[in-house]
Amino acid sequence: MTIAGSDSIGGAGIQADIKAMGALGVHAASIVTAVTAQNTYEVADIFPIPEDVIEAQFRSVVSDLKINAVKTGMLYSSGIAKLVADLLEDHEAPLIIDPVLTAGVGGSLAQNGLADSIRKHLMPLCELITPNKYEAEVLSGIEINNEYDATLACELIGRDGSSVYLKGGHMDTKKVIDYLYLNSQIKKFEYPRLNKSGHGSGCTLSSYITANCAKGMDIATAVMKSRTLIQRSIETQYSIGKGDNIVNASVRFDSPPARDVIDEVESISSRIVDILPSELVPKEGLNIVYAAPGAEGPEDIVAVMGRITLSNGKLKKNGPVKFGAAEQLSYMLLSAMKFEPETRSMMSLRYSSDTADVLEELGYTVGRFDRRSNRPIDSLMGDVVKKAGKVPDAIIDSDAKKERIIRVFGKDPRDVLGKVETIF
Repeated sequence: MTIAGSDSIGGAGIQADIKAMGALGVHAASIVTAVTAQNTYEVADIFPIPEDVIEAQFRSVVSDLKINAVKTGMLYSSGIAKLVADLLEDHEAPLIIDPVLTAGVGGSLAQNGLADSIRKHLMPLCELITPNKYEAEVLSGIEINNEYDATLACELIGRDGSSVYLKGGHMDTKKVIDYLYLNSQIKKFEYPRLNKSGHGSGCTLSSYITANCAKGMDIATAVMKSRTLIQRSIETQYSIGKGDNIVNASVRFDSPPARDVIDEVESISSRIVDILPSELVPKEGLNIVYAAPGAEGPEDIVAVMGRITLSNGKLKKNGPVKFGAAEQLSYMLLSAMKFEPETRSMMSLRYSSDTADVLEELGYTVGRFDRRSNRPIDSLMGDVVKKAGKVPDAIIDSDAKKERIIRVFGKDPRDVLGKVETIF
């Protein structure tokens, strides 16, 4: 969830948050605190959203969604900051604060008293706050001129227990030096200084951090991964108007081989939706997974987020293809790859004796294992590979907690779907 202001030029605020979170495979719910009239060179006007409307937005979202992480951006007034703190007080999701006080294109985005309200009401609730030099000076009450000042500011801001990530982009240093205050210790990170940070860099960085926290990363890991991402976003900033460039919040970070893996599953999953008979779809839906070359864990294997399920008698793809979207299936595929590295794809089908018989009649090798034995998956896979002399074309997977499933294996998604298509 992002709680922030709207940027009419689309380079910062809610718009940047949604793009950045989406780039990391996270869905962003948004609570708008203010509407700005701004472009690439000025903020012309600000309309704060009435507090009762902000509260209504929040309650509508949390009544329907499970929120895994929250960030705040532009809050504008002390009253809105206090309201947001009251709304978040009973929620356990980690809170990341981007203490927005001014716009990257110039002009204040805060009324008097906002910094005090953030300090008093929101900071005691947060896991991390991400100020730039100016924001850190306001929140700490000291002027930052050197490394000693920067570390002291972090300690002062984090004295109530929150972590602090002080961004060094506005400091007068040859390289950009950021400071992470975590568990009462300071860590420094140095990065090449680029010509200009670009409009929306602070919003985008805090959104990357929030998205990574929503995916289960701890603060240190989320910060380090996100800082690498924002460097690429700034490097690939682009011009849309007469003023500042826009940070590329939607930049793709996939390497070409990884992009190929995603594209292949996107293509095959769309074909599955079009042609697969409904009787082959398990009750909880099906998925197809595909490992990148040299995959070592679920994070290196792509699948359809939310699986492919039946809805009103029709197949429906519930989300995009992403890395790490099917952990259990990924571990099963990784186990098969230990015995046969070229077997990099697998698809789940609903079990029936007729389907199993047809596969065998067509000359495919069919193995069986029973996970009710609670044996490790590598051990079960080893038995079926030893019996078949290879990774079978299909494995009947019995599980007492769920329905029986047929797992179809192949070198790639096209190979897998080709085997499945012979059944019907």
